[in-house]
Amino acid sequence: MATRTGSEPVTARSALRLRFWLSAWGLIWAAGGTVAFVLAGRPGWAAACAALWLLVTVDMVMIVRHIRQGPHYQPGRDVPPYEPVDERSSPRPPGRPPRPPTRRP
Repeated sequence: MATRTGSEPVTARSALRLRFWLSAWGLIWAAGGTVAFVLAGRPGWAAACAALWLLVTVDMVMIVRHIRQGPHYQPGRDVPPYEPVDERSSPRPPGRPPRPPTRRP
């Protein structure tokens, strides 16, 4: 597992525009496949392409929504990374037994 440096929120970038254009490409192919299979008399394949067309359309709507929301707050370089929570040192309410240690594979 990689160690956090604290710069991840500053350097992180989303590929929303790439996802938009890949969805546009998928939308064209799904619509074309739907039309082609309807004309060829293959209702099963036409339904599959229509379902894919619907899925790609919903994905494009979500992508456009995220693009229009604009950038969100990201902490600056002066905000240090979070320290991991130490379960042993966390305060417990009185009368409550401590949790057993968890095993990680």
